[in-house]
Amino acid sequence: MKTRLAILTVLVTTAAFILVGCVTTRPSESNFKDPVITLEMFDVPQYDGYWYYAAAVEPTKGEKGDHGAPLPLSFLFNVQNPNPYTIAMEGIRFTVAFDKEFELITVNAQDTCLIPAQSTDQIRVTTMITARSALMALLVTSGFKLQAKGWSPWDALDRWWKGVPDASVPVTLKDGTASFRADGVTRAIPIQAEFP
Repeated sequence: MKTRLAILTVLVTTAAFILVGCVTTRPSESNFKDPVITLEMFDVPQYDGYWYYAAAVEPTKGEKGDHGAPLPLSFLFNVQNPNPYTIAMEGIRFTVAFDKEFELITVNAQDTCLIPAQSTDQIRVTTMITARSALMALLVTSGFKLQAKGWSPWDALDRWWKGVPDASVPVTLKDGTASFRADGVTRAIPIQAEFP
């Protein structure tokens, strides 16, 4: 009985040392594996329709001004950590385009999220664009693209504010980067995605 207890003690102690050795793998440039980021879901969490009124219009309540309907955009990412240690995602940045080519807003989220070793976690990034800010972006940067499609800025806004919420207009993430850190090792991972 004492021999069995001694053997069991040696086995448990050996297993504990092996587990501690695995858990205490230190991050380094040579052993850091790039995280994998995928867009799991996109949605419009609240929709109040499409509207726009110019400064010349007398509002029912509030002050005059150029105002347009808000369009909140919510992106849910899967972040897979293939490393045997926890990593920190320190920020994510990407440009949102409607109809693949009309870049309307750049999102820059700087929240830090810890992704446990060898697991997948989800990160939600939410932003909002208004019909007014989209109109300004179109007028400044996309005049020739609109002309090539035969659209006015108002045609485009009408299409997007009605089509993005029901997924009939593609939403593309361009020029994206997620920043990761693990004990002094840093990486910037590119992100590109489209929904649907």
